[in-house]
Amino acid sequence: MTEISKILIANRGEIACRVIRTAKSLGIKTVAVYSDADAGAPHTQMADEVVHIGGSPVGESYLVLEKIIAAARDSGADAIHPGYGFLSENAAFSKACAENDILFIGPPELAIEVMGDKARSKRAMLDAGVPCVPGYQDEDQSDETLIAAAKKIGLPVMIKAAAGGGGRGMRLVHKAKDLLSAIKLARSEAENAFGSGILIIEKAIQKPRHVEFQIFADAHGTVIHLGERDCSVQRRHQKVIEEAPCPVMTPELREEMGAAAIAAARAVDYRGAGTVEFLLDADGAFYFLEMNTRLQVEHPVTEAVTGLDLVAMQIAVAEGKPLAISQDDVRMEGHAIEVRLYTEDPENDFLPSTGSVLLWSPPEGEGIRVDDGIVTGSEISPFYDAMVAKIIAKGETRAAALRRLQAALETTALFGLASNRDFLIDAISQPSFKAGEATTAFIAETYGDVGFQRAAPEPEICAAAIALDIATQKETYHTDAIAVHSELLNWSSTSDLEASAEYQIEDTILSARVLPRANGTRVDLGGATCDVLVQARQGARADLTIDGAAIPLVYLADGDGRIHIATATETRTVENLSVRLLASDEESGGGTVLSPMHGKLLELIVATSDTVRAGQKLAVLEAMKMQHEILAEIDGVVGTVAAKVGEQIAADDLILEIETDVKD
Repeated sequence: MTEISKILIANRGEIACRVIRTAKSLGIKTVAVYSDADAGAPHTQMADEVVHIGGSPVGESYLVLEKIIAAARDSGADAIHPGYGFLSENAAFSKACAENDILFIGPPELAIEVMGDKARSKRAMLDAGVPCVPGYQDEDQSDETLIAAAKKIGLPVMIKAAAGGGGRGMRLVHKAKDLLSAIKLARSEAENAFGSGILIIEKAIQKPRHVEFQIFADAHGTVIHLGERDCSVQRRHQKVIEEAPCPVMTPELREEMGAAAIAAARAVDYRGAGTVEFLLDADGAFYFLEMNTRLQVEHPVTEAVTGLDLVAMQIAVAEGKPLAISQDDVRMEGHAIEVRLYTEDPENDFLPSTGSVLLWSPPEGEGIRVDDGIVTGSEISPFYDAMVAKIIAKGETRAAALRRLQAALETTALFGLASNRDFLIDAISQPSFKAGEATTAFIAETYGDVGFQRAAPEPEICAAAIALDIATQKETYHTDAIAVHSELLNWSSTSDLEASAEYQIEDTILSARVLPRANGTRVDLGGATCDVLVQARQGARADLTIDGAAIPLVYLADGDGRIHIATATETRTVENLSVRLLASDEESGGGTVLSPMHGKLLELIVATSDTVRAGQKLAVLEAMKMQHEILAEIDGVVGTVAAKVGEQIAADDLILEIETDVKD
């Protein structure tokens, strides 16, 4: 056995912070690595040592195993924890660690190699007698063969990157005419994300649950499972909400699925923490989906219901120690639910959002755990995954856990860029989720083609923001004034003081009349009048009474005339137009094609003088590990092409222009 004294964490963000916390609790020194974009990031502040490993793109830093190995050698680290993503499931990385006498806190090279290839792993599982989804996983990768296989399997089918994960390189196809396009897009995305364009095809199981089993194996032949997690709520095949245990699990089914998970691990001589994922039909039939040879994002729900520290267990197994528990020792007590907080815009097809975190105010409370990798002032770059935090709630029952999670989200605020916070609140409030009935079709069935759309902001929300803006301005002016007693604020020897101002919330301009009152502020919005009393303010939290109703909230006055506000149901930004200069730019029409986000332009399908039709694909942009197709909004002829393939472009940068008035 080997005693680890220093661990290098080959990752970033919340998982790096989480690994560092456990390592410190065990008295183990830690080394953080960082790219240009992550200079000064929270994980670098927590570690004992830091090493710069290169530029912001992952191909210049976190995915360059030679740089990680060099950082470990130079810092004297005797072990590397890969976290998840990046090099965590890279067999060459595991091998490089062994060749450099560095302990890899993960499984052996062969297990990663087999399970990291969806085609090879499926063949291994079939040989081991583990139930699998019908599909094609052979070596012939020609378009014609894949199309023929899909038709033979029967549509709908899932096209998947053999080396993939996290929803990248994955497409659901319902119609035969869409197969070729889906294959090409999945292959391109897979090559860019994983360096391999090999695909497999599987029968699409309609409306299953996504249920996975956490397994652990040591070097002494012991393999156990720690129960299951239900990860059915997904969008773009990326998990959004996870829980343990699965709401429909029975002891008999758990025993059967757990045995299959253990068999899968034994088939590849597994060691360490891993997750065997299954699709579970409504009739109780289950099928092997894949095995993730690393710690999962959603591991905290398993920790919550078992009381175990999975990172500590990983470290112990890597040191050669036998597992400290047997299968009979595993107990799942209570219920835990986790939501993933992403910097993305749910109302705009969940497009990633980048920029500065003006305020990060995480929740607190009994049974609440927050794993985050950001602080107020953090920069969210386009180079990495959009997930910035996880909020986990535990209760004695599922209903109790859900109540705690709801309360936690209601007091969470992330200002400065779009997030899915409001979407999460809405999702866990849906009757089907509350009843434990959500399948992988939950988001599509609940929100349909329109997607998540918030209602128009209520007058009370606008009035609250305006009252807080007035209160903030008043404090600023009072602080700057000379010898003005606080009792004289709002006092007039003539008539009541009244102020008029224009505010903007989203696309709506509000003409507001503000009248100070002895017990607060009256805000007249033309069609609605609200009496607002600011009861208490402490830091970013405030308690307001609006027309007699108590409203607790989180807010931020950013100094540029904007008030950011998060209530129990919605996050809004209200801007005082008198504070800023109105932009003079004319609004662009559908003929001006702008980048919807910061990213890398992978492909330009059209060129100057090409005729295009509305809905036609113009370009492909890669941002935060996903590829996004950019479509024409109007018919016309391509005029100026401003962007170049292979370049990084910022949000709202001009890609090209479509001319509708073309003269002969």
